[in-house]
Amino acid sequence: MSFFERTDASGVLVLAPRDNIAVAASDLPAGTVRDIAGARVVLERKVAIGHKFAIKRIAIEEKSLGAYAKSGQSIIKGIIKPGDVPLAGGLHLLDVVPDGEPRFGFPNISDNAEIAELIACGSHVILFSTGRGSVVGSALAPVIKVCANPQTYKRMSEDMDVDAGRILEGRATLDEVGREIYDLVLRVANGEQTKSEALGHQEFILTYKHFEPLGPACFPSAA
Repeated sequence: MSFFERTDASGVLVLAPRDNIAVAASDLPAGTVRDIAGARVVLERKVAIGHKFAIKRIAIEEKSLGAYAKSGQSIIKGIIKPGDVPLAGGLHLLDVVPDGEPRFGFPNISDNAEIAELIACGSHVILFSTGRGSVVGSALAPVIKVCANPQTYKRMSEDMDVDAGRILEGRATLDEVGREIYDLVLRVANGEQTKSEALGHQEFILTYKHFEPLGPACFPSAA
């Protein structure tokens, strides 16, 4: 049974009863009203098919903790903004929220813009996770696309580098896929082309954003 065949008449999918997240099984326009898991949800903005939205309001701190949980057990070494280069290795959180007065382009979310911001922080290889199969690359640095959606990988295997969905299907362990990604990074660093490079992707975007660099003070070791 496919992803979309498991949805109900409301056009959304809740993967687990305890989750506060629903997934749109069709394009849902702003103002859409749905009764989900005992709560009435009114969408403030459009949610495209395959994207997630919160059933109940959550604080930005909660959302950030969820993002951090995906990083594993690494200790946060510092916080940076686009243009800040970490003083040493380790996990750093990148703050991409623009500073200053709102201007045109502030709310625009673009995969290629985020890739450029990572490169501005000194990234030489980008690990890009995607479930829907974002067809991006970069004119500046190799982009390794890690796909954890088995159906997406089957449809777009020529443009995805790592089939992480094997973990969900029981065909590989987390450690095995982690080692595969690590080894691939080493090969790419030694000249092997990524799928996006082989396909000729050379996208590049500079958005209307202004950042005040945090500088060395953002690193605990420099405090």
